[in-house]
Parts: sequence; C-alpha cells; structure tokens
Amino acid sequence: MVKDRSIGSKIFDATNITLLTIIALLCILPFLHVVAASFTTSAELADKRFVLIPTVWSLDAYRYIFSTDTIMTAMMVSIGVTVGGTIFSMFLSTLTAYGLSRKDLVGRRFLMFFIVFTLLFNGGMIPTFLVVQYTGLLNSLAALIVPVAINAFNMIILKSFFQNLPAGLEESAKIDGCSDFGILFRIVIPCSMPAIATISLFYAVTYWNTYMHAILYLSDSSKWPVQVLLRQVVVLASGLNYDGAEFTSVPPPEITVKMAVIVVATIPVLAVYPFLQKYFAKGALLGSMKG
Repeated sequence: MVKDRSIGSKIFDATNITLLTIIALLCILPFLHVVAASFTTSAELADKRFVLIPTVWSLDAYRYIFSTDTIMTAMMVSIGVTVGGTIFSMFLSTLTAYGLSRKDLVGRRFLMFFIVFTLLFNGGMIPTFLVVQYTGLLNSLAALIVPVAINAFNMIILKSFFQNLPAGLEESAKIDGCSDFGILFRIVIPCSMPAIATISLFYAVTYWNTYMHAILYLSDSSKWPVQVLLRQVVVLASGLNYDGAEFTSVPPPEITVKMAVIVVATIPVLAVYPFLQKYFAKGALLGSMKG
C-alpha cells in the first residue's frame, strides 16, 4: 500500500509545477502573439502592440503574401534543400559514424582527432567562399548543402550510439554471411532509429533555417529560401519585394505581413516535429552515454 506523501513533498511538487507552467507560458506567449498578430489588422496591432486574441480577425496579410507565387517558390526551395540536404547529410554521417565506431578501423584515433578539431577551429567565411567558388557551386542550391553536409557534433553522437549497440548483433550477422554494408543497413540502422530520427531532425532544422549561406552564395533571387525572403520583409520593412517587383499594387499591411511570413516559415517544422518528438530525447540521451 502506497504511503501518503508528506506535506513537504506536495509543496515541492506544486512549486515545480507552478514554475514549469510559468516558464512554458513565457516560451509560448511570444509565438501566440505572432500568430494572433498575423490575423489582426495593422491598426489594431499598432494601437495595442501586444495581441493574443484579435478584436477584428483579418486575412489581409495572408492574402497579400499568397497573391503571387513568390512565397511558394521560396517555400519549395527551402523544402527541397531541407529534404535533399537531410538525406545527403544522414547518408554521409551514418557511413562515417559507423566506420569510426568500428574498433578495428586503422587510423581511427587519428581521424577522430581531425574531426573533433573542426569543432574548435574552422576555415572561416572567406576561405569557405573561395572553396565554394572554385568548385563551381556558387549560385547553385548545392552550395547550401555540400559545404555543411556533415556536422561533426551530430556525427559524434551517432558514432556513440553505434558503439552502444550489442556486439553480438554484428557477430551473429557475420556468422550468417552478412557483409559490412549488410550489417549497417540491415542490423545497425534499424536498431538505431531513435538516434537516426534525432540527428535527422537536427539536420532538417539546420537546413530549414539556412540564411547566411544563401546570402553569401546565391545571387539569383529565384533560388532564395524562405528565410532570406523573411529577412527581406523583417529587415527591409518595405513589403514583400522580390527581384524589385511588388506583390501587388496595393500597399501592404507591413506589420501583419511580417508576422504572417514568420508563421508560414515556422509551420513546416512544427508539422514534422510531433512525429519525431518521441525519438528526440531518447536518441540524444542514448547517444551521449559513452564517448
């Protein structure tokens, strides 16, 4: 029979719940304000400054940003870069992590030293730009993927997860005549789905938020991802200009348009995250048990 908890334990739980609720509200209120502001009128937003429930609901901002295919073009670019980049990065990271997780790999410590070294030092903006230019990637969507194809931190987490798998799985597969690639794709990867899903989410969010590389490497505005378009709205505050052309001849509701573009740029990540959330904490924690 469970004993009744002490008063001190109940107070402790109540305090924790209260504090966590306050912190959760502080985190979610700004986003709720952005969503509400995107559905209100510019006059109300200018008057109240902070809105959670609009007095007058309006779709003017969304009608404006979808009045041409500009925002959809940028969304398709971001989705393409995110999906393609995540698959490419996971393919390279998985192969690298699996190879480095094998204790019989010749030069394993030597290779790991150089990979960890990149966490502390990197070539910098100008050398990276020159590499992109001389390899012919400039002004192509590949420039948003190839230079950042492997993240050393993500690869190390994946490597640690592979090392935690029971050695007996690989030994049994070898006895059955399975090759190294067969062991990886038939045994290791299916057993590592929490880590795979977690690292995939890390890569996907990185590619979706691509901004600086697009500014540096892309001069063709038709290839801009949605984050660069968002920058055009928020920073320039001149309506949604795309290649010097206005969306419509009607003056845009600037404040609400900014909020609407932020919502549109955030929705895809919010839509994907719930399907990977159950793997997220488990994969990150299991992958960090051993070095």
